[in-house]
Amino acid sequence: MGRRKPGFKKNHQFSNQKQGGQSNVDTRKAYNDIVKENEKFVKYYEVQNVCKKDEYDAFITSLKTDLPATFRITGSKGEAQKMLEIVQGQFIKDCLSQGDSEGKPPNIFPLPWYPNKLAWQLELTRKDIRRCEAYYKLHNFLISETEHGTISRQETVSMIPPLLLDVQPHHKVLDMCAAPGSKTAQLLEMLHSNDDPIPSGYVIANDVDNKRCYMLVHQAKRLNSPCVAVINHDSAILPNLSASLPDGSMEQVQFDRVLCDVPCSGDGTLRKNPDIWMKWTPANGLNLHGIQSRILRRGAELLTVGGRLVYSTCSINPIENEAVIHRLLSETDGALQLVDVSSSLPGLKYMPGLENWLVGSRNLEFYSSYDEVDEKWQTTIRPQMFPPKSEDKHLYNLNRCMRILPHHQNTGAFFVAVLEKLKPLNSKEKSFKTNEIPETNSNNKRENDDLPQNQRKKRRKEGYREDPFVFFKEEESVWNEIKSFYEISDDFDSKCLLTRCHVGKKKNIYLTSNAVRDLVVQNQNVIKFINTGVKAFVRCDNKNMKCAFRIANDGLESIYPYIGDGRKIDIPREDLITLLLNDNPEKSPPIASLSEIVQKQVEHLSKFYLIMKK
Repeated sequence: MGRRKPGFKKNHQFSNQKQGGQSNVDTRKAYNDIVKENEKFVKYYEVQNVCKKDEYDAFITSLKTDLPATFRITGSKGEAQKMLEIVQGQFIKDCLSQGDSEGKPPNIFPLPWYPNKLAWQLELTRKDIRRCEAYYKLHNFLISETEHGTISRQETVSMIPPLLLDVQPHHKVLDMCAAPGSKTAQLLEMLHSNDDPIPSGYVIANDVDNKRCYMLVHQAKRLNSPCVAVINHDSAILPNLSASLPDGSMEQVQFDRVLCDVPCSGDGTLRKNPDIWMKWTPANGLNLHGIQSRILRRGAELLTVGGRLVYSTCSINPIENEAVIHRLLSETDGALQLVDVSSSLPGLKYMPGLENWLVGSRNLEFYSSYDEVDEKWQTTIRPQMFPPKSEDKHLYNLNRCMRILPHHQNTGAFFVAVLEKLKPLNSKEKSFKTNEIPETNSNNKRENDDLPQNQRKKRRKEGYREDPFVFFKEEESVWNEIKSFYEISDDFDSKCLLTRCHVGKKKNIYLTSNAVRDLVVQNQNVIKFINTGVKAFVRCDNKNMKCAFRIANDGLESIYPYIGDGRKIDIPREDLITLLLNDNPEKSPPIASLSEIVQKQVEHLSKFYLIMKK
């Protein structure tokens, strides 16, 4: 299925794109030329009672208006707090002092339900930005900081699923349909919430589209985390992964947290994708229900007992939402339950999930049960799409789902459901522990071997060919040189360093956490790894250098705690300002221009290898 997720244009007021289930042929018109009307859409959702009857006109009207701009402050807890102080103190404060022709201040505010004021909504038009210097400065600042990775332009409703996952630094997290990666970035920030440079948990970000995986890599790299791996596979048939135990045996990986932000019809994004007005039909949801259910089912199988799964779509349609949740719950014999998260995000307005809905055909013929379905629609309308019987509603608690609607708080539309796993879905799912290669690995190979020759070749050729992941061994010649020069502690595990080549000079050396290293080593024959590791060391050959590698800025935060004090320089504030204000990027200020405190510390060091203490 085609799917577009959030994006923005550099030179315009920022917005986000997320859309799915559409044709690959681009038939879009200029947005100003699109007539925002669709009789079938209006009738369909009026029949489904997605909101109160007296609110329905406001609901439809809001879908025809432009979406306000929103942004999120990213990074670890300490960095995010400093950036918030800058945003509030230097930019938003000036904006709030402005007023319109009637003296009314602009509508700029932190989202009330997002923790620590780290997400903001700006209801400013392009005309506002052009007419006011303070708005213009804020706008340009956000563009600049987005490129540097300290700000993420993300739609309001897109921020909700990661928050409800409640990720902790020790959790194993799976993002099943991750590209382009705005939610993945949120998950990584939560993983690093205690400012530990290498937490014990990790995030595995998967996407079925090989090209979109590289967008995902770009998003993840901005956070410089050694605890993330990007993989490329069909999430509905994602294979079991294995991990090694301290005694050398193997176990099946089951994740503590799983995010299923599945491909969808995207009709909740009409405010930013108005071309959907022309394309929307009830058939969109009917066609996607099956793949959505398969992805959710596989996510539930990979979830550990006691773990939490969040299912989300940018669709309003109950066929893609409550029907998918009901289908899973009804087919798994009490293995999962919906979690009541009504008090998790105070201030968030939403409608509870529907417990009754109708299934509509392409021609808007509505049915309340499968027995009523006309024979000509029985291939597209399936029994699993219908709501539970009245006497069974209490078994599912579908009202615990959340449907965010645009007219309630000036957002896009979204659906979220939070599930907790109470027991395994089936006997095959239980963790194995063995000294042999897991059976799932060999089964995966046999499945590929059973394909016709032409299909095997096609499978191998799909996507770009990846360079290998070559981890350091116990005795690595270049490591001894690096370790000695930077006085790196014995506590640092060099086996977590990797390169992307088997032969030749090692140009870049990357760092992963121990858990991610093990995952790559044990599973790279089973699944396609696109990227992992943060750049830690870069070859920098120079005749004046005693070590052939310098420390890369990307991996400095992860490496820093292990570097010997003899290789760190304590820089006073005044000297730091002198260095930052240097107007010649080709040449650093002479050491003599810095304070005696610095000069004494660098007397015995080569000028090429100084690391400032934080």
